[in-house]
Amino acid sequence: MQPGPRNLITDVAGLRVGNAQDESLKSGTTVLVGDAPFVASVAVQGGAPGTRETDLLAPDKSAPGVDALVLSGGSAFGLASAQGVMDALHAAGRGFPVLSARVPLVPAAILFDLLNGGDKAWDTNPYPALGRAALDAAAADFAMGSAGAGTGAQTAQHKGGLGSASLLLPDGVTVGALVAVNPLGSVTTPSGRHFWAASAEFGEEYGGLGPDPARGWQAPPESRKIAAMMRAGGGADAQGGSGGNTTIAIVATDAALTKAQCHRVAIAAHDGIARAIQPAHTPMDGDLVFALATGAVPLAAPDLQLAGIGHAASLCLARAIARAVWAATPAPGDTLPTLREAL
Repeated sequence: MQPGPRNLITDVAGLRVGNAQDESLKSGTTVLVGDAPFVASVAVQGGAPGTRETDLLAPDKSAPGVDALVLSGGSAFGLASAQGVMDALHAAGRGFPVLSARVPLVPAAILFDLLNGGDKAWDTNPYPALGRAALDAAAADFAMGSAGAGTGAQTAQHKGGLGSASLLLPDGVTVGALVAVNPLGSVTTPSGRHFWAASAEFGEEYGGLGPDPARGWQAPPESRKIAAMMRAGGGADAQGGSGGNTTIAIVATDAALTKAQCHRVAIAAHDGIARAIQPAHTPMDGDLVFALATGAVPLAAPDLQLAGIGHAASLCLARAIARAVWAATPAPGDTLPTLREAL
């Protein structure tokens, strides 16, 4: 296995990603759209998710494919970004046909970034416009770090961000991941100088910091994120607020998978969150992974290849999480440092 030419989820042919953000808001939206509708499913492992239209992604539901997937900041307000995407796709003639009508299907997931130092005193919800702008910006190349849905993301110790990674498998299948990293937990070991995901790194794609040389269990430091949220929230509860976190992700492949097989890949990809973040899947996180398949590459040995695709998806997601944090950049008013500032 090796990364694709871009080392982005868009190494899966036919996919494009767009970002839009508001620097004063310290929030934004990321949209993944296909040249054609794609098969997709979802797996939720966190205790506090925020979603739109995820029920239709269950393997027993009739919707055959979706037009786009949205990751957004803004907590529940951010779900409105999918409406902006839906409206723009409808205007372009995209959508699931129902007789003479067309209904674009745009599942979405959100993260909580309402207490990160940005100006949230809006009169009109800004997220529909951010969703439309992100769709308009969709391309094969896109920014990582403090961009799109990762603009205002935070981890326990450092700024979070938006990340992506890909792998080319020996059987000709491509797998990629896209993630907005905003967890309760930390992506670095207690020293703050090494990624939990160090063993999955290719080259120096997230700094080449290597594994932590310390042996055995180490007590984690106090969470900078919880302390900052408590200050910003005027005394938020000591757990950081229900739903005040979340890692939301998309994994993709060009393999020909059914919706049930995509669901299995989404489940396997959650291992990447557990590899890269500690703790993960907490009651205060809404950890969620969408999995999609464009269907361009038929599988000769579906069960065996599906196992490899799920494993590759978990590796891509772990790497994308680390890349998101490594690529984060400082901005005025930040309540947490970037990892590079803290080294």
